[in-house]
Amino acid sequence: MANPEPSYLAEKNRVADAPSENWVYRYLPQALWPYAQLARWDRPIGWQLLMWPCWWSAALAPLAAPTTAVHMGLPDLSHLFLFLVGAIAMRGAGCTYNDLVDEEIDASVARTRSRPLPSGRISRRDAKLFMVAQSLTGFLVLVQFNPFAILLGIASLGAVAIYPFLKRFTDWPQLGLGLAFSWGALMGWACYWGSLSLAPVLLYLGSILWVIGYDTIYAHQDKEDDALVGVRSTAQLFGAKTKQAIVLLYGGAVVLFFLAFAFTGNGVGWPAYLGLALGAGQMGWQIRSLDIDNPSECLRLFKSNSAFGWILFFGLVFSALWSISVA
Repeated sequence: MANPEPSYLAEKNRVADAPSENWVYRYLPQALWPYAQLARWDRPIGWQLLMWPCWWSAALAPLAAPTTAVHMGLPDLSHLFLFLVGAIAMRGAGCTYNDLVDEEIDASVARTRSRPLPSGRISRRDAKLFMVAQSLTGFLVLVQFNPFAILLGIASLGAVAIYPFLKRFTDWPQLGLGLAFSWGALMGWACYWGSLSLAPVLLYLGSILWVIGYDTIYAHQDKEDDALVGVRSTAQLFGAKTKQAIVLLYGGAVVLFFLAFAFTGNGVGWPAYLGLALGAGQMGWQIRSLDIDNPSECLRLFKSNSAFGWILFFGLVFSALWSISVA
């Protein structure tokens, strides 16, 4: 049932840059809104971008094995489901942790001062308890996998823990985000094989460059406020040369993805490379369209990276289907 709250109350309790038509505001009781906002359930692009490297890796890993009547080369559907749940849970836990660390900074930035903690709509104690609950959900997902993947997943927490602090002392916080958000490129392979090889490492490195690129676009929304409060980013570092920098970042990502496919073996067929070429075209569209002084356009281009995720994933899936058809 849709939420019947008066519009002035609804607006008062929303986050400034969250879409007003989101299901959170239509179907959840208003008392739960601060929790949903901490977890960014009203902005699903974050968990989607965290999920994509997991799904790419889960789709790439089976292509390293010969196609047989038993082994079809398709991704494990149970793994895809677990990665989906894990991405939502851990992205929510990470955002809650980030908001706890950045409460004072968020209160000084126009786009973020309406978040639940700086606006006083939730206590730090309740936010911490909610973070623990989300982390436990992620842990329950993790223990469904093999021991190597479990240890690898736990190792990712180091990158997650340091990320919120990077913007205080380096111009490269986006690199920290890339290290954390790309970890799934290792996890999908590890969950399938119980080990790692060169292909998922190349996929991971390519994903890091992709993340730095799209988060640089995102960071241009806040560059003026960030400069005032002393927060650093690649958006400020690259400045007027952002387009050139993203050409290098996205171009490097495409090269590394290509090498990841090549080192997987003959199981990666032409549909995967076609998908990568189409994805490169989508990246080129982002670069051509980018206006770093237009915050709404920066947000739109940032969100479009989920389309890139779909393109790359379906390229790998169709590669498996092609292998089956010619086997």
